[in-house]
Amino acid sequence: MPIGPEQLRLLALIDRNGSLAAAASALGLTPAAVTQQVARAERDSGAPLVRRGPRGATLTAAGALLAAHGRTVDHETSIAAAGLARLLGQLSLRLRLGAFHAAALHLLPPALTALRHRHPDADLSVIDIQSENGVPAVAAGDLDLAVIAAWDDPPTAPDHIRLHPILDDPMVVVLPDDHPLALSLAADQPLRLDHLSADAWVVILAGHAARAQFDRATSAAGFTPDIRFQTASYDVAQALVGTGIGVALVSRLALNNTPGTTHRPLESSDLHRRLYAVTQTDTTLTPLVEAFLRLLKDVAANR
Repeated sequence: MPIGPEQLRLLALIDRNGSLAAAASALGLTPAAVTQQVARAERDSGAPLVRRGPRGATLTAAGALLAAHGRTVDHETSIAAAGLARLLGQLSLRLRLGAFHAAALHLLPPALTALRHRHPDADLSVIDIQSENGVPAVAAGDLDLAVIAAWDDPPTAPDHIRLHPILDDPMVVVLPDDHPLALSLAADQPLRLDHLSADAWVVILAGHAARAQFDRATSAAGFTPDIRFQTASYDVAQALVGTGIGVALVSRLALNNTPGTTHRPLESSDLHRRLYAVTQTDTTLTPLVEAFLRLLKDVAANR
C-alpha cells in the first residue's frame, strides 16, 4: 500500500519535534496512537523510518526523504485550515438578501435596522429582484435569503431549499378619490367586486400570476371587466387610477398613497398574495439567515 499524506505529515512532525510524544501532542493524538501509525507507515513503505532512542526519535534516510514531502503536506494543511477559518468567519457575518419591490420598501428596512443593532459587524447586501428569480438565486448560492410573492400555489423548489410563509397580503381596490363608491363608503367599509363591473380597469399584464387571479375573481363575480390599461407595476397602476381613468386591484403592501386615490377592502374575499422567505435548508454556515428570518417574521406579524 502506498504511503499516504497523513503518514508523510507525521514523519515531518516527528523530525521537527524530535520525539513521538511531541508529534502526538501536535496532532492531538496519544503517543500509543502515533507509535501505531509509525509502524503502519513502515509496513506500507517497506523500510524502517524512525529510530527510537533514550533522547527521543530521529529519522532514517528513508524517513528523512519522506519527511521532506511531509513538510509540504503540513504547510498546505496549515494554509487550508487558516483559509477555512477565514471563510467560516466571513460566512458567519454574511447576509446577502434579495426582495421584490414592495417587500424591500416595507418589510426589509425595520428588520435590517434591528439586525444591525444586534449584529453591528454584519456584512449585508440587498438587491431588488423579481419574485420568480428568488428561488433560483438562493438555490444557486447567489443569495442567502430572498423575499418573494406568489398568488396561488407556492413556487416549486428543489430539496435543498425551504419556503417560509411570512405574510398573507390581501388585495384591495384602489379608486379615484372622487369615485362614487369612495364618497359613499367609509374608509374601512368593504365593497363587492361586482360593484365595479361598469368601471374601466387598470390591470396587471396578461401572463402574470396576479392577472390570472384577477381574471378568475371577476369571472366568479359574474362580469367581464372593461380593461383599458395594462402594466407590470402596481405603482404605475395606482398612478393611472390617480388620474381618474379607472380602478385597480392592488395588494395592500404595495399601496403607496398616490395623490388622487383611495382604497377599500374587498367584501368576503380570499384574494391575496402570499409572501415567502426563501432560504437554503441548511443554514449552519450562515447563522445570520435564521436571525434575520425571525426579525422578518416579527415585522410581518405587526403589519
